[in-house]
Amino acid sequence: MTGRETLSDPTVNAESPGTKALVFTSNDTEVGHFGVDGSVTGDRIDLSTEIWHQEGTLVKSIKLRVWVPEIATESPAEVAVVSPVEGDSSPPPSVSFSTPRREPGTVIEIIDLDDLADETISTLNLIVIPSSDTATDLNIDVTIDLSGGSVFRSGYTLDGELQLAYPELHGQ
Repeated sequence: MTGRETLSDPTVNAESPGTKALVFTSNDTEVGHFGVDGSVTGDRIDLSTEIWHQEGTLVKSIKLRVWVPEIATESPAEVAVVSPVEGDSSPPPSVSFSTPRREPGTVIEIIDLDDLADETISTLNLIVIPSSDTATDLNIDVTIDLSGGSVFRSGYTLDGELQLAYPELHGQ
């Protein structure tokens, strides 16, 4: 089987409003998941992420659009990558930030993953500071491209959105 399959209807597993995972399946088999475990410290949200993918696939790229729906049309939240996204022996991957013209939020793109491409990625941590005293919701649009690892395996594009809530933000 060759080609590329887009998986855009993930199952959402939720431990709490601020700790969720998107689970992507194909033919009743889990292909990958993107999980977030978030906590609030003062006026900021600390996010620990995990990207798991099935054996035999490689992560080619990760694209996250982070946005706060309550203030999406006013001003984007401040977003930072706080931990090194790197493997054991390779140089860190390329990480870029941008602000899309037609969509709210900040886009983080990660490419050139080298030795991280074939393992679970749990070293990507983010800080988000909403520019509002009342915003408590956070959305993350996720696009992860996986290659099949061989000529006979298909590649996948995992595409979904996590909607997270942090009612404790700003002491509310």
